[in-house]
Amino acid sequence: MYFSVDVETSGPIPGEYSLLSLGACRVDDPSITTYIEFRPLNDRAVPEALAVSGFDLAGLNKTGIDPAQGMKSFENWIMANLDRRTPVFVGLNASFDWSFVNWYFHKFLGGNPFGFSALDIKAYYMGLTGSSWEDTKSSRMPEVLKPDHSNRRVHNALSDAVYQADILNRMFSQRKQLLKS
Repeated sequence: MYFSVDVETSGPIPGEYSLLSLGACRVDDPSITTYIEFRPLNDRAVPEALAVSGFDLAGLNKTGIDPAQGMKSFENWIMANLDRRTPVFVGLNASFDWSFVNWYFHKFLGGNPFGFSALDIKAYYMGLTGSSWEDTKSSRMPEVLKPDHSNRRVHNALSDAVYQADILNRMFSQRKQLLKS
């Protein structure tokens, strides 16, 4: 079972920088969602990362959930929305989001319900179409794959997770046509 996941962080690597927010949805039903804002691990931040997400570390220190509690909540949500299939982490540039989610699951819960792998939408698109890596940016994908999310909040973890799920669903439904292009 595919779960689209997106994160916003205070920098490029987990442990030294913090997971600030996490949004996820079921790919088969993107209306089933979860969203969590985390208390930062420390005060380290890349200013550009905070500018992109719009988060303030001091504010999240007051309003964010404890990371262990947040990851337990995420794990509970996954399990509550899981049928008999194995949960699969899905991301658009999954390597970045995966690194934070995997690290946080292991650090705070001792294991990751997704196991040790993730499905990257960019790599899936590249494999389907034979495109170059540069052409895997969502802005360069064909219009048929771009959902109409006129109210989408870019760099909002939940909004981005739903957007990613819509792109993957369109890839699944357009698979035969994409293979011919």
